[in-house]
Amino acid sequence: MVSVVRLFGIIGGSGRWRGGLNLAALAPMLERAFQGRGTRAVALDINSPGGSPVQSAMIFRRIRALAQEHEVPVHAFAQDVAASGGYWLALAGDRIYADRASIVGSIGVISGSFGMQELLLRHGIERRLHTSGDRKSFLDPFLPEKPEDVARLSALQADIHDAFKDVVRERRSGKLKADEATLFSGEFWTGLRALELGLIDGLGDLAATMRAEFGDRTQFRVFGGETGWLRRRLGLASVGAAAAEEALATLEARQLWGRYGL
Repeated sequence: MVSVVRLFGIIGGSGRWRGGLNLAALAPMLERAFQGRGTRAVALDINSPGGSPVQSAMIFRRIRALAQEHEVPVHAFAQDVAASGGYWLALAGDRIYADRASIVGSIGVISGSFGMQELLLRHGIERRLHTSGDRKSFLDPFLPEKPEDVARLSALQADIHDAFKDVVRERRSGKLKADEATLFSGEFWTGLRALELGLIDGLGDLAATMRAEFGDRTQFRVFGGETGWLRRRLGLASVGAAAAEEALATLEARQLWGRYGL
């Protein structure tokens, strides 16, 4: 028996009409996947463009802790995308596989915002902001960008990037086949190129690979899925006070998927 854990979507919080991969939601499912009687392996079925680095790290650590506790091997499989935080999740696998056309990698950190101070001036809108603490208005999109804020953001991103790189070095030790400047540039590659770079171990789909490993009669128990996928991808908004939040979340999700042509 192989437990299949489906990790589909943006990594982070969740809302009424959208799903998110976060440890609080996934923990019970992960426990069941590893505890099943006769479980010979856990296969992570990943389709994620990334998201929260904190949740990526927490989910990764929980999977590794369960694998060690139950002495069950973990195999990770990239579908369309296992990039950025999605690749962080894949690193929980003892072996990583992808389709030759999968998108893999993007070992970096990104942060995006808007600058709308000129829009306020053009329409005669006065910005009123009151803070206690001179750093509380950090990168406010309605104020001109400050060099010291950009420097602070860069330092925060560097710390997160270092944590990501440390996980890659540990989990892919002895397998990486390119210099770190290339691997950790934030670039992403097809599964075929990722195999050449040592970011994955092989090309193949989940069912065929697991049956080749454990026998043709191998059965699968599936945990998780794409509940609410249609609502998320079409951007259907909720009603009431949460509509604006959901609309922004939909735009963020589209941006993350769009980076990889999806």
